[in-house]
Amino acid sequence: MKEKEVRKYCTKHNLDPLDPSIPLRSTRDDQIEFNKFNFGQFISENIWVFVGLFFLVFVVYLNSLNNAFVSDDIAAILKNPNIGKVSNIFTGFVGFFLQGLLYFVAYKIGELNPVYFRAINIMLHLFSTFLIFIILSLIFKKKKIAIFAAVIFAVHPILIESITWISGMPYSLSAFFILFSFLFYLFSGHSVSRDHNNLKVPSALLSLLFFFLALISLEKVMVFPAILFMFEWVYGQLKYGWKKLIPYFSLSAIWALIYIGKIGMRQEALQTQHYQQGGVDNPLIQVPIAIINYLKLIFWPRSLTLYHTDLTVSWGIYWVILAIFLVFIGLIVYSYKKNKQVFFWLSFFIITLLPTLTPLRISWVVAERYVYLGSLGIFVVIAIFFDWLAGREKIKYYAYALFSIIILSLSVRTILRNIDWKNEDNLWFATAKVSDAGPNIHNNLGDVYTRQGNLEKAAEEFKKAVEINPRYADAEHNLGLTYIQMGKAEEAIATFKTAVSMNPNLWQSYQQLAAIYYNQKKIDLALESIKKALAINPNDPQLQENLKTIETKN
Repeated sequence: MKEKEVRKYCTKHNLDPLDPSIPLRSTRDDQIEFNKFNFGQFISENIWVFVGLFFLVFVVYLNSLNNAFVSDDIAAILKNPNIGKVSNIFTGFVGFFLQGLLYFVAYKIGELNPVYFRAINIMLHLFSTFLIFIILSLIFKKKKIAIFAAVIFAVHPILIESITWISGMPYSLSAFFILFSFLFYLFSGHSVSRDHNNLKVPSALLSLLFFFLALISLEKVMVFPAILFMFEWVYGQLKYGWKKLIPYFSLSAIWALIYIGKIGMRQEALQTQHYQQGGVDNPLIQVPIAIINYLKLIFWPRSLTLYHTDLTVSWGIYWVILAIFLVFIGLIVYSYKKNKQVFFWLSFFIITLLPTLTPLRISWVVAERYVYLGSLGIFVVIAIFFDWLAGREKIKYYAYALFSIIILSLSVRTILRNIDWKNEDNLWFATAKVSDAGPNIHNNLGDVYTRQGNLEKAAEEFKKAVEINPRYADAEHNLGLTYIQMGKAEEAIATFKTAVSMNPNLWQSYQQLAAIYYNQKKIDLALESIKKALAINPNDPQLQENLKTIETKN
């Protein structure tokens, strides 16, 4: 410590700085000698904790392994012609698709068997759970806090979307790298050599490398430097340690500039391809609703769903939500004075969600995958609370019993929730039970009923999707396909025309119109429609073949 710090400390505590018998505290209350940490020794000393965490993850996710490809998995994996090609790896945000690399490996092992793709997600979650236990064991003096938090993280059902859903991999993958980056950051304040931590590479460099890997996995982790800033403020010496943060903020700033440059493209894609309404949300409404819904799902994970669309509330309910939100923010501010550890981990929860709380409508207001990493902040605070309860001699056994009941309940909820992701039918029926206001949900339900042969019900769902979003051309197109199956050619023609009026680039509707007119021997109209389809999608071999077929009849 610098002489100025020593004298300041002694003046504050009425101590003689020249008295050698006085043990001066470090500026970090729970500082661990990170440079003496040995991975092998730590694992050996805590082997049964690691075995227990492995058992928990294995038990709660075992029934998800054989689940089918669902939702975005179908286009990204099942129907992706490049899934087994090296070229699929060199795409993405910076020309390298790390998720594509893992997909490539899974495909080479088991081709299109979803078990191998999903096993990667589960392994990432397992290793993240291990890392959480290691990190918290270093930060806190009491290992019980590390165990409590890691156990909750291992089984909590709000994390399922990033694990059981293969397309949720960016969130579990980026969190895995962020936790590794955080771990090596803890070591980076010391000179690490071969004799320290058994590492030959400086910890600071390893930390930055893992942060970079996290960024190319998911750009939303660009807020990680803010977490490190807060960590130094609470646990370290920000006055002297801020220079360590410069490389992290620099790397994050580069990513932020790239990301900002693509916001316009993102908004256009959401409006043209997903038919979402443009505009800007009011953050005073959006943020409290989002934060309180995340807290609700963490403490009472009943209404889990792929799409949280039913978030519109009355003004009376909004004022209640706002009051609870302000109490939560007040708790964060109050904890800064009373318990800086609680302050840091509550701030951790908020900071990780910041990229998704934008009013620009480039993200869902609430999505369970968004909180995969951030939920750790709340879990640690809960762990601190249970550690406090377990420290009260008269009630410690009740505390352990209550914690066990909570973990058992969360585990059962996770196992049952995995069944909702078993296949497309299960997923969309489960989603509709919780989120009835989403047009895409009804569109997907229409597909389910079509596969089941219930065409009347399918048509009803497609109509409901268009009622909710009158610009939803895909649902209108699907309604036209249903009419064809029902033998209602004229209704199908009218529907396809409506679809292309909603979205002039929907070449599939022009293709279907051409097919109907061809069957009705209206060759001129068929030729006109197929040419419109080709004008939009000129390189499609099927459309080119359709054109040749129609021209032979002309």
